[in-house]
Amino acid sequence: MSARTFALLAGGGTGGHVYPAVSLAEELVARGHERGAIHFVGGRRGPEGRVVPAAGFAIDLLPGRGRQRNLVANVAVAWQAVVAFARSLVIVARRRPRVVVGFGGYASLPCVVAAWCLRVPRVVHEQDAVMGLANRIGARLGARVAASLPGVDAPGATLTGNPVRPEFRDLRRRPQEPPLVAAFGGALGAATVNRAVLGLYDRWRDRRDVAVHHVTGPRNEGDCIAELARRRRPGDRLDYTLVGYEEQMPELMARATVAVCRAGAGTVAELTAAALPSVLVPLPGAPGDHQHRNARALADAGAAVVVPDAECDAARLDEELGALLADPGRLAEMSARARALARPDAAARLADLVEEVARGR
Repeated sequence: MSARTFALLAGGGTGGHVYPAVSLAEELVARGHERGAIHFVGGRRGPEGRVVPAAGFAIDLLPGRGRQRNLVANVAVAWQAVVAFARSLVIVARRRPRVVVGFGGYASLPCVVAAWCLRVPRVVHEQDAVMGLANRIGARLGARVAASLPGVDAPGATLTGNPVRPEFRDLRRRPQEPPLVAAFGGALGAATVNRAVLGLYDRWRDRRDVAVHHVTGPRNEGDCIAELARRRRPGDRLDYTLVGYEEQMPELMARATVAVCRAGAGTVAELTAAALPSVLVPLPGAPGDHQHRNARALADAGAAVVVPDAECDAARLDEELGALLADPGRLAEMSARARALARPDAAARLADLVEEVARGR
């Protein structure tokens, strides 16, 4: 190592944990910190092993996974947690970072606990409206808390917002005509959203005044393609595009009139950055019911409509989307309310806090 590590960024498992960390790292580099002085620690099972090196940063990968449904599997999980903590102690002791920043996920907690043991200053960044387990423990161990949304249950939290990729931060809306409904369910897709949106095809097959761009998620693509083929009839007029994965999500959000999607932290941050009105279908059973809390934060601000997963079918989407598409004034107001929630300077605000903690203030 040519220089002491300034910041060790720990977390992963999902893009919602990884991309804010990469955005912070890029902000720190823009402020003059050497790229080699920013180091990542992530999990072997998440996208961080691909995303972080592609961004030009080094990363150590730890074993680990969430709690399982059977005792034997949980014994393995517990052992992996012990190994991850031991490796984290070695990494933190060897790199001697001035600050450790936890972003949640399996790799975050062992690094934050290791930093506490070694008296390294700590920050945890919470992307959701309710704190996850790793960040709750980190806060109890004295870490400063950076919150993405108002009302996070952590006394003394600093509201920084949730950093998004530059493509979203610099996005300018240009809704297409006819109005475009963008439907997606996160990186892997969402079966409930897929079924409901495919059901719209039967109801909207004769329409030319609306278009649909449906991102199914890779694991659901084949089944959804087959289902759409079964529903198509000669003479259908609806412009309906179906893809398994969308490479140009910022471009899609810029063109869309309204989105139908889950309410993960990354999605919520991107919706607000894009000023895109939405119909949110929170994932049931998410830890701490955080997706419902995320969705309520947007709905309470007037930027979204919430449809419970159990009520999300073609008829309900037809009702909600029909009301929105028939009221351009309401859509414009929802867009303005979403934009008001966006924090394009979130990476800078988080970097301010990280540098403050590193200085010991």
